[in-house]
Amino acid sequence: MGESDVNEMVHQMQRFSWVDYVVFVFMLAISAVVGVYWGFMKKQTTQSDYLLGGRNMKVVPVAMSLVASFVSGITLLGSPTEVYMYGTQYAYIMGGIFLMSIVMTQVYLPVFHELKITSNYEYLSLRFDNRVRLYGSVLFAFQLIGWLPIVIYVPALAFNQVTGVDIHIITPIVCLVCIFYTSAGGLQAVVWTDVIQITAMFGAMALVAIKGTLDVGGFGVVWQRNFDSGRIEPPNWDPSPLARHTVWSLVVGGLVYWLQANAVNQTMVQRYLALPTLRGAKWAVVLFCMGISVLYCFCLYCGLLIYARFYDCDPLQTKLAKAKDQLLPLLVMDVLGNIPGLPGVFVAGIFSAALSSLSTSLNSMSAVVLEDFYKPFYKRQLTERQTNWLLKAVVIILGAVSLALVFIVEKMGTVLQLTMTLEAVTMGPQLGIFTMGILMPWVDATGALVGGLSGLATMAWWCLTAQLAIARGQIVHPHKPLTVEGCQYNYNATETIMMSSEPVEDVNPILRVSYLWYTLVGSLVTICVGAAVSRVNRVRGKAHIPPAPRLLAPQLRKFCKEPPHPTDEPYIRAYGQNKDACPLNSTSLNLKMIDECEEIS
Repeated sequence: MGESDVNEMVHQMQRFSWVDYVVFVFMLAISAVVGVYWGFMKKQTTQSDYLLGGRNMKVVPVAMSLVASFVSGITLLGSPTEVYMYGTQYAYIMGGIFLMSIVMTQVYLPVFHELKITSNYEYLSLRFDNRVRLYGSVLFAFQLIGWLPIVIYVPALAFNQVTGVDIHIITPIVCLVCIFYTSAGGLQAVVWTDVIQITAMFGAMALVAIKGTLDVGGFGVVWQRNFDSGRIEPPNWDPSPLARHTVWSLVVGGLVYWLQANAVNQTMVQRYLALPTLRGAKWAVVLFCMGISVLYCFCLYCGLLIYARFYDCDPLQTKLAKAKDQLLPLLVMDVLGNIPGLPGVFVAGIFSAALSSLSTSLNSMSAVVLEDFYKPFYKRQLTERQTNWLLKAVVIILGAVSLALVFIVEKMGTVLQLTMTLEAVTMGPQLGIFTMGILMPWVDATGALVGGLSGLATMAWWCLTAQLAIARGQIVHPHKPLTVEGCQYNYNATETIMMSSEPVEDVNPILRVSYLWYTLVGSLVTICVGAAVSRVNRVRGKAHIPPAPRLLAPQLRKFCKEPPHPTDEPYIRAYGQNKDACPLNSTSLNLKMIDECEEIS
């Protein structure tokens, strides 16, 4: 009897009317039209047009695109769940975002923007060699392949909650639209669909926040119910790295996490490189941080709203929501379900987040394949037509692979922590390599490569072992109190979710370290090993010619001398990959191409 009551309530909440479907389809149609416009009416004639919008994009659309692509459905659904389960401590990560904007605009961004590169992994061949460049590109590819299926799966989960439509029906439809407009229109299509989609995102979250607050009884009720349950939290200053969320892990660990995600990640850097001036790129970083902070505030407040609405009847234990990341869609249908069209706006907003992340990633991967996997290793020059076909083929193939991997992601747990944990395997080593290149001129190519491999091996063991322990129930993070005492409907008590807060004592303490420290640790391992190996190489007498000043952070350039002249034998032998070696300003030189380049010039 209890189970039938719950099923009846779930069915009643799946009030997705024909108006909602029209709104949802309209959002997909707009995205497709933008792709048609930039792909067929305003043709992308060159590689630069397709990948960088001709390096002539505007600051505000790019900043909006950055927010849209970074805020996936993982953030929109995962952040409210975080507050509902664990409280508001996660909000202090905005301190890390603020610090990231300062470090990025002063240290990393000037280097990449002044080099006028297409893929930021080109920097690794200029600063080190093609081995390091290939390693960085492969890490990026694996990170993307692991992340994209989660991005696709999460909004499908929301759609399933509000409509009952199976996720394996809706995901192929949405992905095909995304693959179409990304492959057809290039970066211009990606940016302008992002502008439309971020507007839908903000509109959806604002609608839920305002209407939900009014339904519950006002902001005072929302605040009081969350305050009484301990969800409104002051800063946790606990210095222990084992504490899941503290000010230290959120601000310091969050700074490093966001630095990798925004300052050296191809999906983000590619948009900054599409702006014509460094000043414009810096303004885009500032606007991005402001936009992301506002959206985070909406997401976190929706978490408070979920608890205020279900404070005496936890929908997870009654199975009204079958997964933690269906809590926000459940609130939406409870708040907006009676108003035709508004649930459609919300679901369109969630899918907009996914589409923007997916399209940006597909476009960035096509740039990496062309610039980092093809050009450095194949002498044959592709025509513009062949280049165009290669870029579009990468988008289509990666989109299809990501769609297939959704079946695996479906078997995994809560998405926010899972995503940040798995990303950290590759994020730490990537940030470490770029940081050595920009801030440590004495590190050589061998040191960078060995350091990167060491960081990857360390983090793969640590992150995957910790995730396995969590999956087995050996590590349990205590959550805020939840109750079913006030439920007005019957449910099957035997299906109640057991949420023990008692940790298991025989687990290695290192596995209990907060996931927010993972990226920092991966970077430090990479940097320490890289610096040590470079030191050993110098002691052994291995030649290392210092990098050109423009390959270093602006703050270090005055302390560095220009390297030897490009035609000097030591330079060609040890530093041939540098851009200065060729008067033609090539960015993808290798040793075999130097003579050819000088001959042409």
